[in-house]
Amino acid sequence: QVQLVESGGGFVQAGGSLRLSCAASGRTFSMYSMGWFRQAPGKEREFVNGISWDGGSTYYADSVKGRFTISRDNAKNTVYLQMNSLKPEDTAVYYCAPMGEGLLPLSGFGSWGQGTQVTVSS
Repeated sequence: QVQLVESGGGFVQAGGSLRLSCAASGRTFSMYSMGWFRQAPGKEREFVNGISWDGGSTYYADSVKGRFTISRDNAKNTVYLQMNSLKPEDTAVYYCAPMGEGLLPLSGFGSWGQGTQVTVSS
Protein backbone atom coordinates (compact mmCIF):
# COMPACT_ATOMS: atom_id res chain seq x y z
CA GLN A 1 0.00 0.00 0.00
CA VAL A 2 0.95 3.60 -0.58
CA GLN A 3 0.67 6.40 1.97
CA LEU A 4 0.03 9.87 0.60
CA VAL A 5 0.51 13.40 1.94
CA GLU A 6 -0.82 16.33 -0.08
CA SER A 7 0.29 19.92 0.42
CA GLY A 8 0.42 23.30 -1.27
CA GLY A 9 -3.19 24.37 -1.15
CA GLY A 10 -4.33 27.81 -0.11
CA PHE A 11 -6.54 30.79 -0.74
CA VAL A 12 -6.11 32.67 -4.02
CA GLN A 13 -8.03 35.09 -6.15
CA ALA A 14 -9.44 34.08 -9.50
CA GLY A 15 -6.70 34.03 -12.11
CA GLY A 16 -4.05 33.09 -9.58
CA SER A 17 -1.83 30.02 -9.40
CA LEU A 18 -0.96 27.29 -6.94
CA ARG A 19 1.34 24.29 -7.04
CA LEU A 20 0.25 21.19 -5.19
CA SER A 21 2.55 18.39 -4.11
CA CYS A 22 1.84 14.82 -3.17
CA ALA A 23 4.52 12.89 -1.33
CA ALA A 24 4.11 9.13 -1.42
CA SER A 25 5.72 6.48 0.71
CA GLY A 26 6.81 3.13 -0.54
CA ARG A 27 9.36 1.82 -2.97
CA THR A 28 6.66 0.94 -5.50
CA PHE A 29 5.61 4.54 -6.19
CA SER A 30 7.27 4.58 -9.59
CA MET A 31 5.22 1.56 -10.66
CA TYR A 32 1.92 3.43 -10.45
CA SER A 33 0.12 5.84 -12.66
CA MET A 34 -0.88 8.68 -10.36
CA GLY A 35 -3.88 10.94 -10.37
CA TRP A 36 -5.17 14.08 -8.77
CA PHE A 37 -8.81 14.11 -7.69
CA ARG A 38 -10.90 16.80 -6.04
CA GLN A 39 -14.05 17.03 -3.99
CA ALA A 40 -16.09 20.18 -3.67
CA PRO A 41 -18.64 20.63 -0.88
CA GLY A 42 -21.75 18.62 -1.56
CA LYS A 43 -20.26 16.91 -4.60
CA GLU A 44 -18.63 13.59 -5.32
CA ARG A 45 -14.90 13.27 -5.72
CA GLU A 46 -13.90 13.71 -9.35
CA PHE A 47 -10.86 13.08 -11.53
CA VAL A 48 -8.72 16.11 -12.38
CA ASN A 49 -5.40 14.95 -13.85
CA GLY A 50 -3.41 11.77 -14.29
CA ILE A 51 0.10 10.78 -15.27
CA SER A 52 1.57 7.45 -16.29
CA TRP A 53 4.24 5.71 -14.22
CA ASP A 54 7.06 7.14 -16.36
CA GLY A 55 5.52 10.54 -17.01
CA GLY A 56 5.16 9.76 -20.68
CA SER A 57 1.39 10.14 -20.79
CA THR A 58 -0.85 12.66 -19.11
CA TYR A 59 -4.60 12.91 -18.80
CA TYR A 60 -6.81 15.88 -18.06
CA ALA A 61 -10.41 16.54 -17.24
CA ASP A 62 -11.95 18.90 -19.79
CA SER A 63 -12.61 21.44 -17.07
CA VAL A 64 -8.89 21.96 -16.38
CA LYS A 65 -7.34 21.36 -19.78
CA GLY A 66 -4.94 24.15 -20.69
CA ARG A 67 -4.81 25.44 -17.11
CA PHE A 68 -3.47 22.57 -14.98
CA THR A 69 -0.27 20.58 -15.53
CA ILE A 70 0.62 17.35 -13.79
CA SER A 71 4.18 16.11 -13.39
CA ARG A 72 6.13 13.67 -11.25
CA ASP A 73 9.58 13.04 -9.86
CA ASN A 74 10.02 9.34 -9.19
CA ALA A 75 13.34 9.92 -7.45
CA LYS A 76 11.48 11.99 -4.86
CA ASN A 77 8.31 9.87 -4.80
CA THR A 78 6.36 13.03 -5.52
CA VAL A 79 3.68 14.09 -7.97
CA TYR A 80 2.85 17.73 -8.63
CA LEU A 81 -0.09 19.71 -9.91
CA GLN A 82 0.59 23.18 -11.29
CA MET A 83 -2.68 25.08 -11.37
CA ASN A 84 -2.90 28.33 -13.34
CA SER A 85 -5.78 30.64 -14.21
CA LEU A 86 -7.72 29.36 -11.24
CA LYS A 87 -11.48 29.80 -11.17
CA PRO A 88 -13.92 29.83 -8.25
CA GLU A 89 -15.28 26.48 -9.49
CA ASP A 90 -11.85 24.96 -8.82
CA THR A 91 -12.51 25.36 -5.10
CA ALA A 92 -12.27 21.92 -3.53
CA VAL A 93 -10.15 19.59 -1.44
CA TYR A 94 -7.53 18.04 -3.70
CA TYR A 95 -6.28 14.50 -3.24
CA CYS A 96 -3.76 12.32 -5.02
CA ALA A 97 -3.94 8.57 -5.45
CA PRO A 98 -2.58 5.76 -7.58
CA MET A 99 -4.69 5.58 -10.68
CA GLY A 100 -6.21 2.48 -12.20
CA GLU A 101 -8.28 1.79 -15.27
CA GLY A 102 -10.67 4.38 -16.56
CA LEU A 103 -8.96 7.27 -14.75
CA LEU A 104 -10.32 5.94 -11.47
CA PRO A 105 -8.44 5.52 -8.21
CA LEU A 106 -6.65 2.19 -8.10
CA SER A 107 -8.78 -0.33 -6.28
CA GLY A 108 -7.30 -1.30 -2.93
CA PHE A 109 -4.48 1.24 -3.01
CA GLY A 110 -4.91 2.01 0.65
CA SER A 111 -6.32 5.12 2.30
CA TRP A 112 -6.82 8.60 0.98
CA GLY A 113 -4.57 11.28 2.44
CA GLN A 114 -5.94 14.28 4.26
CA GLY A 115 -6.05 16.29 1.05
CA THR A 116 -5.20 19.95 0.62
CA GLN A 117 -7.81 22.70 0.48
CA VAL A 118 -7.86 25.04 -2.50
CA THR A 119 -10.12 28.06 -2.27
CA VAL A 120 -10.49 30.47 -5.17
CA SER A 121 -12.31 33.74 -4.64
CA SER A 122 -14.06 35.65 -7.40
